[in-house]
Amino acid sequence: TPAAIAPSTYYAATTRPASARSRRDEELTAVIEQVHAENYGVYGARKIWHELHRQDIGVARCTVERLMRESGLRGLLRDKSPHTTRPAAETGRPADLVKRDFTAEHPNQLWVADLTYVRTSVGWVYAAFVLDVYSRMIVGWQVSTSLYTDLALDALKMAIWRREHQGADLRKLVHHSDRGVQGEFN
Repeated sequence: TPAAIAPSTYYAATTRPASARSRRDEELTAVIEQVHAENYGVYGARKIWHELHRQDIGVARCTVERLMRESGLRGLLRDKSPHTTRPAAETGRPADLVKRDFTAEHPNQLWVADLTYVRTSVGWVYAAFVLDVYSRMIVGWQVSTSLYTDLALDALKMAIWRREHQGADLRKLVHHSDRGVQGEFN
């Protein structure tokens, strides 16, 4: 059951003018919403607070946080960067056949591979690629929205297929990867 209050208390509360805090909150909320919209909805409380100070509007950061929360405004959440290389156990690692010497005298002598990632508006995209050290040409690649184990292997398979269909002899090829568990092959 609702709490019973005296009618005079109800009418006093409904006819009382807005407090100074609530009037200031309304003004600040309008400015916060404008700054948020001008910055494509990506600014969070910290950046909006800094922008308000640049505009000589003195306000506490916790006030900006509270008003943004009450207005339903949020900045773009930054995910932690994904880990593309998880080191394999020391005993299971292939030998470093190139001894950190990344030079080649002719094509298809040394290929190197790596994984990278790019943040997009819908999440992370992972790219594995294989580079011919001599020509600096990417000879194989694979792109995915998930970091699956065979991503690097698929890029290598593409490189081998492309070069063999061009008539290349790959019998003396050395393939070097970053020694992570996603692409453990030399």
